[in-house]
Amino acid sequence: MALQSLYAAILGGGSPEETIDFLTLEADEPISEEGREYCLKLTSSTLARSEWLDQVIASKLEHWELGRVTLIDRLILELAMVEMVNFKDVPLKVSISEAIEIAKIYSTADSPGFINGILDAVYHDILKGKLSDS
Repeated sequence: MALQSLYAAILGGGSPEETIDFLTLEADEPISEEGREYCLKLTSSTLARSEWLDQVIASKLEHWELGRVTLIDRLILELAMVEMVNFKDVPLKVSISEAIEIAKIYSTADSPGFINGILDAVYHDILKGKLSDS
């Protein structure tokens, strides 16, 4: 839901809250208030830090430019990175695993490996204290 909300907010210009409310109403299964709030916090934090997130992603790309990364892959990376840096109650490796699983569903066959490589580099930066809340 966070990926869908972020994607809609970027393409349609609506607020994450409006999109999440719509997705909650249209969901096949009920979404808890806690789940809705988590999604809203994750999406809003990602939108607020997108410039910084893109800089970090660009710094991890080898022989590649940020403009060549698909929007879906970039958004998956951004969401995972925000969760890794700001949501201390979520283990780092869980954020990475979830991002890879989301990429398997919503992106190309090459995306899970690409996302894993970028997030692994971010993971090691976090462990070394090179990357934290900013």
